[in-house]
Amino acid sequence: MLCDVCKCNDATVFLTQILEGKMQKVNLCDSCSKEKGVQDPTGFALADLLLGIGAAEEIEKGAPTQRCGVCGFTQADFKKTGRLGCSACYLTFAEGLGSLLKAMHKGTEHIGKLPQRAHREIELGDRMKSLNANLQKAVTEEDYESAASLRDQIKKLEMEIAS
Repeated sequence: MLCDVCKCNDATVFLTQILEGKMQKVNLCDSCSKEKGVQDPTGFALADLLLGIGAAEEIEKGAPTQRCGVCGFTQADFKKTGRLGCSACYLTFAEGLGSLLKAMHKGTEHIGKLPQRAHREIELGDRMKSLNANLQKAVTEEDYESAASLRDQIKKLEMEIAS
């Protein structure tokens, strides 16, 4: 397979990017990948990103590392595998994980997939909680016009939930 940039040399670096649901593949030779700033993919370690530049060298030199109290996983293990050992590792290595996960995903909380009907029920329930909280606040502040409007919205939402 030829390099997509120079169209002369054999491609040795293969990159895949997904943007707005569309997959784009780029095949590069060694010289074009270095020219474009693509590092050696085998040299990339997720732990380096998590722990900061130079962390891999410190780990390899035997610097003291954090260890998960549950599974015994260390930063070196994380560097080797690119995965955490157990759920407690998220707390142990939390210092750098939050920003890393935010950059990689839409958020830091896994909610999984739900059937469309269940998703709608949860959304309506959350809306109901919000309206009730706003109603309580309006009553406390003696804003009765807003309270009446919120009460009507709640009744309408209750009918929607019942149907």
